[in-house]
This record gives sequence, C-alpha cells and structure tokens, in this order.
Amino acid sequence: MHFAASIKRIAAVAALALAVTPHLAYAQDKTKIKVGISVGSAEAIFDVVKKVAARDGLEIQTVVFSDYLQPNAALAAGDLDANAFQHRPYLESQIAARGYKIVPVGLTITAPLGIYSRKVKSVDQLPNGANIGIQNDPSNGNRALLLLQKAGLIKLKPGVGENGVNATPLDIIDNPRKLKLIELDAAQLPRSLDDLAAASINNDYAYKAGLSLQKDTIAVEDPRGRYANIIATRAEDQDKPWARKLVQAYHSEEVRKFIETEFKGSLVPAF
Repeated sequence: MHFAASIKRIAAVAALALAVTPHLAYAQDKTKIKVGISVGSAEAIFDVVKKVAARDGLEIQTVVFSDYLQPNAALAAGDLDANAFQHRPYLESQIAARGYKIVPVGLTITAPLGIYSRKVKSVDQLPNGANIGIQNDPSNGNRALLLLQKAGLIKLKPGVGENGVNATPLDIIDNPRKLKLIELDAAQLPRSLDDLAAASINNDYAYKAGLSLQKDTIAVEDPRGRYANIIATRAEDQDKPWARKLVQAYHSEEVRKFIETEFKGSLVPAF
C-alpha cells in the first residue's frame, strides 16, 4: 500500500510538472510580444525598433491607440505585454487613480518643453515686468512653472509642481523680476510669441511654427527628466528576458540615429 501510494504521488507530481512547465517556459522565453503605442511619431520609431529586436529573436507587434486611457488599461488587463506612450508623471497619476501594478522599465523619447523668445537671447536679458506666456492646462502649465523655477526666474511653494501636485501661478512665492504670466491655450502660444517677451511652448507646436529648440530657446527641460517618455510593463514582467530585449532594441544606436535624423530636434532620445 505504501509503495502504491508513493507511485500515485510521483504520478501526480509529474502530471503537475507537465501542466506547469510549458507555461513557465513561455513566460520566461517569450519571443512574441504586443506593445501599445500612440498614433503618430511612435509608429515610425517602432518600425525601426521592430527590425532591431527581430535580430535578437524578439518579434514585436504594435497596437496603436488614439487616446491616453486605453493603453494602461489594456496592459493591466493582460491584452498587451508593454506600452510606450506616456511619461512618468502620467503613469503615476494613473496608478494613483486606478491602482495599476505597472512600472517603467526604460526611457524612450522626450518632446522637451522650452521657453522661446524672439526678443532676448538668455533669461538674464528678460526685463522686469516682462510678459511670459505659459500653457493654461494643468499638466503643461505645471511644466512651464517648473522650467521657469529651474531657470531661476520664480520660486514655487514647497511641495507643489512635483509628485502629482500641479503648480499654478498662485503657487509662486517669489517673483523678483515681477514677471507677468499670461496663460494661453498651448496651440496659441507660438502665434502669440511676437507679442510676448518669451513663452513656454510644447515641442510639437514649436516645430510646426518653425521654431528651433537649439536656436530659439532661453531655457529647456532636461531630456532625461521626469517628463521623458517611458516603456512600461506589468510589475511581474519587468525582469523578464523579453522586457530587457525590448528596452535594448529601443536603446540601440540605430533607433537613436533615426530619431535624431527624422525629427530634427522636435523629439530627442531620452536614453
């Protein structure tokens, strides 16, 4: 009886191993993944990423989204293996609101915010009382205020502007040059630049208006700062071999050169 019971236990363990092992092998050695991206420039970039990853044995299928809510929901639900469309503050806000167990695993690109001017060549040349245009939406307005603070032009209350707490002009506690902040729609700022001493302008709008991030700015965000875009996966997958291969493919010299050549400064590599 003891011998028979042992045989049954061995058989049960073997059956369990057969049932579990293929799943574990697939999880560890996945060669095909789905990555959620946003419509537009990411599509062109990932065409290059796919080619690089394929040489390393990883097949990437991209799923294109036209909004910012679905990619994280699809990733959390298991419909995607990764996504690449957002910056860290946005992911943090989504985690706080929805409880997603999603983590950043690598940097992609930045569309740096800049303070542009046609009247001065440096922040030191801004006169007292100068009119400075900033975006009137919470996220970009916050970025503008942080950039003005980084440039030494204003000081914000402690604890605002970072960690998901958006700053507003009401949060300015020091403004030694008495700058006048003019809040406008982001798309209107390039058209208003001639009427302002300087303006905070998103990179895509600046590029469309013929402004140069290198030549026309007096202050620029750090390309590797909080607003750099990221590749994200579920927390349970962040150390998987396929996740490392995905990041390595994106961080390749081939992808870097494509971004620098194709977008001419409107997007810059954050890696």
